[in-house]
Amino acid sequence: MSKYHKLIVTTALAATLAAPVYAGSYGLGRPALPEEVAAWNLDVSPDGTGLPAGSGSVLDGEEIFADQCASCHGDFAEGVGNWPKLAGGADTLDHEDPLKTVGSYWPYLSTTWDYVNRSMPFGNAQTLEVDEVYAIVAYILYSNDLVEEEFVLSQDNFLAVEMPNRDGFILDDRGETEYIIFNDTCMSDCKDSVEITMRALVLDVTPEETAAKAVSVEAAVVERVAVKETVALDPEMVAKGEKTFKKCKACHQVGEGAKNKSGPVLNGIVGAVAGQAEGFRYSKPMLAAAEGGLVWNEEELIAFLTKPKSYMKGTKMSFSGLKKEKDIAAVIAYLQSVSQ
Repeated sequence: MSKYHKLIVTTALAATLAAPVYAGSYGLGRPALPEEVAAWNLDVSPDGTGLPAGSGSVLDGEEIFADQCASCHGDFAEGVGNWPKLAGGADTLDHEDPLKTVGSYWPYLSTTWDYVNRSMPFGNAQTLEVDEVYAIVAYILYSNDLVEEEFVLSQDNFLAVEMPNRDGFILDDRGETEYIIFNDTCMSDCKDSVEITMRALVLDVTPEETAAKAVSVEAAVVERVAVKETVALDPEMVAKGEKTFKKCKACHQVGEGAKNKSGPVLNGIVGAVAGQAEGFRYSKPMLAAAEGGLVWNEEELIAFLTKPKSYMKGTKMSFSGLKKEKDIAAVIAYLQSVSQ
């Protein structure tokens, strides 16, 4: 490029940079329409602001949850694989490894409603009707033992639902109360050296080998307390129990080749001493019950299957229980058929 051309380019660039800047249209986009703005205005606040009119029952929610949510969160909101657990975790927030679920941790029900409405089902968000969202949230509450089976959630009783951890959060005011204290960096009279005075400890993550051996030895020498006689079972009852047991298959396996999942194998459970499935890591309450001589006879199984979390505080089993006596009897018959 000649000196003449360089001069022209430099002069033009200088003129451009020196020119005043004018606000103007770049010809991109258009103002959002009111209905488009409304489509994004979906948030629901803890005080109920933004909550639409509608309602949904626990029973309807159970069916919708099974179709739309169970593949990730389990039939009973107990979680599948690494997908989040939505139920359980009561009284665990002060533990080393707390289980944070809708029932144990979330302070506002509006968070559940808003998240389900805005983001679920995974990969197909915002396809649920308002009443379906109410029903799903009602079922999640039921799975956490916060409402009864007949409960119907609506905009009218929404704020009346009290979450267990509603008072478990405090306002983060560290910016005003703490940060200002640490703004002055130590520049004089500092310590010559830093010494480690304590070490952090994480409890209950290493298997207790001695306890595990003791349990396995006990399992090897303890005979079944209840002598099981081979009883002719009603085939119709067993078939019904096998059908009802589908509610349990997310966590438990039975039959040949059965393996422990999030729950133990149940082969031979009827009449057996509790906590004896090989290789399964039972909860502390279950191990304590086993040491106390708990035997899964029919009476104990009925009590447990009716409401597991009430029967044994701290159990890992997130299933809320079978509501019908005939279903419980059928499941026990089916488990007994597997045990024989």
